Amino acid sequence: MKTMIEIIGDILAEDKAVVVTTILSKKGSAPRGVGTKMLIRKKGSIVGTIGGGLLEAMTIQLAAKVFKTKKSFTEKFTLSDKDASLEGMVCGGNVEIMFEYIDVQTFKKLAPYYRALELREQGEDFVMITKIPDSKKVLNGNDKYLFTRTEFYGAVEEEVESLVTSLRKNFNQIRFDLLQGEEKYFIEPFYGLEQLCIVGAGHISQKVALFAKELGFYTVVIDDRSDFSNRERFPSADELHVVSSYTKLPFESMLHNNSYVVIVTRGHALDKEVLAQALKTDAKYIGMIGSKGKRNHVYSLLLEEGFVQNDLDRVSCPIGVGINAQTPEEIAISILAELIKVKRS
Repeated sequence: MKTMIEIIGDILAEDKAVVVTTILSKKGSAPRGVGTKMLIRKKGSIVGTIGGGLLEAMTIQLAAKVFKTKKSFTEKFTLSDKDASLEGMVCGGNVEIMFEYIDVQTFKKLAPYYRALELREQGEDFVMITKIPDSKKVLNGNDKYLFTRTEFYGAVEEEVESLVTSLRKNFNQIRFDLLQGEEKYFIEPFYGLEQLCIVGAGHISQKVALFAKELGFYTVVIDDRSDFSNRERFPSADELHVVSSYTKLPFESMLHNNSYVVIVTRGHALDKEVLAQALKTDAKYIGMIGSKGKRNHVYSLLLEEGFVQNDLDRVSCPIGVGINAQTPEEIAISILAELIKVKRS
């Protein structure tokens, strides 16, 4: 699944211009969170959603004016309690949305945007900063900055440099935020695509891989049987691996701190071998299928091998949320629901 930055490039290739809307802040009830984006084409069609309903309709209507003026700005919307009740929310609230007009010429001139595309292709983490002046609603299209752990792109300004230095101290914990200094700055982290590594290529894995792709995960499937880990069974997988043995998996070069590992091999002993290797990585999530009895047996073996309880506390087993799932499809949904919970936490 492509990211919004990549989709912006695709739309510009077709339509030459796009309006990018982003939720900057919200108070009270609002259907989507800060950082949510929706792209609006000239003819009014959209990519993404800021929650539907009245707020989205007003946003699309205002975007039509943006295409005419070619100016970017921020706008505050107020939903009354009555408006909110019609949208299924408990109470009203205030939402501030940024409208950015981007055309082909602007996109080429904005080094941070251009660099963002390159970084996405490389799978690199980065953070985008947009300066939003308090003194006027109209935004300067050049007030975009981008930084990685070591690099910076954009005009050099003292306050921005200070902000970047501060944010880099906890680079992996940066969240969408609207920060107030001498100017307002909107912070947008773009971490590498969530990688889902499914070890074991059975029926459950097929459904997990299929649904995961729709959720935007970069999906990797590993098995020791070529008649299981293949394109015919996993048409949507990004990578398929056939290993000679589960005892030495390519986790060291494959997994990172944005990886999710789902262990669903064909037996307890194999699951234990895979889990032992997964625990030596920085994977964000590790889940293993099986009953509590199986879990306790596997854990006792790993403790004997030198692992400690803190290691085992990283593991979700039995895997998935408790919905009494029975079929491969239901089990896959329960697993992915747990992954979404971790992703959004």
